[in-house]
Amino acid sequence: MALTRTVIVAGAGIGGLTASLALAAQGFRVVVLEKAERLEEAGAGIQLSPNASRILVELGLKDRLSPRAVTPQSVNIMSARASGEIARLPLGEAAAFRAGAPYWVIHRADLQAALLAAVNDNPDIDLRLGCQFEDVTKHARGLTVVQRRGNARQQELAVALIGADGIWSSVRGHLFPDLRPQFSGLIAWRGTLEATSLPREYTAPRVQLWMGPNAHLVAYPISAGRQINVVAIVSGAWNRPGWSEPGDANEIKDAFATSRWPSTARMLIGAVDDWRKWALFTLPDIGAWNEGAVALLGDAAHAMLPFAAQGAGMAIEDAAVLAKALSDSSGEDISGIPAALKRYARMRRARVVKVQRLARQQGRIYHLTGPAALARDLAIRAMGPARMLARQDWIYDWRA
Repeated sequence: MALTRTVIVAGAGIGGLTASLALAAQGFRVVVLEKAERLEEAGAGIQLSPNASRILVELGLKDRLSPRAVTPQSVNIMSARASGEIARLPLGEAAAFRAGAPYWVIHRADLQAALLAAVNDNPDIDLRLGCQFEDVTKHARGLTVVQRRGNARQQELAVALIGADGIWSSVRGHLFPDLRPQFSGLIAWRGTLEATSLPREYTAPRVQLWMGPNAHLVAYPISAGRQINVVAIVSGAWNRPGWSEPGDANEIKDAFATSRWPSTARMLIGAVDDWRKWALFTLPDIGAWNEGAVALLGDAAHAMLPFAAQGAGMAIEDAAVLAKALSDSSGEDISGIPAALKRYARMRRARVVKVQRLARQQGRIYHLTGPAALARDLAIRAMGPARMLARQDWIYDWRA
């Protein structure tokens, strides 16, 4: 049976848009279904380490991204217990040369805009906004995917369906209806502020990581250095689904008001007026990411805690590996598609599980208190920057 070469991607987030570009680069026609009427990213930053930026550069996005991205010169590890810096990991151009690709921090909206512009410029990608996945059936000619826009339904033939529709994935619900996201007991707060509103020493091109009792704080410049992105992670019981709810500034200020947090950290929290928050959910290891010619990608398959700064990176890697696996399948027969997607899942699962484990471990380390926090700080000082960077090589130097 001749291959239609049409792949349908559900979801137009970072993973879905990257997958559509990677698939089109391999000669597929791609239809992207997105239930939102228009793509809007709430203000927040994202870290793109070399494993992710390398793929985006190879997809031709360097000229769209580099003017808006910031290349941090270092990651400054700060301890609330020590009231300041305990380690500085050099990044910058030297680190980019070492890893073979840049380490960028960027506004999510800028990343999405670059991906969207590339998608809109590609004649082999059909992005359908206000159109959502509803059902899929398998048959001898491949898949029939049912999509809905308002009250109108439409059917389309495809060789594969990719669920890149996030942690509350409809495609995953179709494949694994009993699988539910699990609340982690943690809440992330995020906000941005103009760089001009802070003293110059707080706006340098660096990533600040503040570790403290039962919470931590990350801050770095975005939007070509004009804004500072601030993310605070605290414990809590609020667990509403979604990822951009309004947050009460007094609530997060109170969480950092204790004298155990130095004035510098409290100043960063206090400088943000408009906070958004989202409850952190994860997925258990589902064991399989595909069923036949239907596969999952990104958070739909492996939503993880953000403490390794690799959620988007793993989705971007997924996209590259999936596109290559499908390209390597038989060019004239659809029978090779399920095997290709199974191979994609097998190639990705061990690495993603390892990153998930690292994220959980780092989250526990960041939030230590008392003698355990003192032992952590002493261990970090003793390890030194070179050894700490070497421990990250398995993430940053991975080749998709």
